[in-house]
Amino acid sequence: MTSRVQDKAPPRSEEMQQWVDENIAEQVTRYEAIVKEMEELEPERVQWYREFLETVQTSGFNVNGDVRRKIPDEELPIEPDRKHKVIF
Repeated sequence: MTSRVQDKAPPRSEEMQQWVDENIAEQVTRYEAIVKEMEELEPERVQWYREFLETVQTSGFNVNGDVRRKIPDEELPIEPDRKHKVIF
């Protein structure tokens, strides 16, 4: 099997590895804060979804110019059973 450049990582100094570890820790901290904010928004988000679905069923949405289309019940998406996920 041939050796490829992308398969070999260059060696990192101890100082560089420490810097990488610190940055990863900072990113994880930021991610956890974002997840916490998103979880706190959950009740509000559910209401936003309901309002949006009601709007597209009653008023419809613009398809082209001033042409509006109402969404029938059978075309509405099914609400997932899982929580929202913040992608890292």
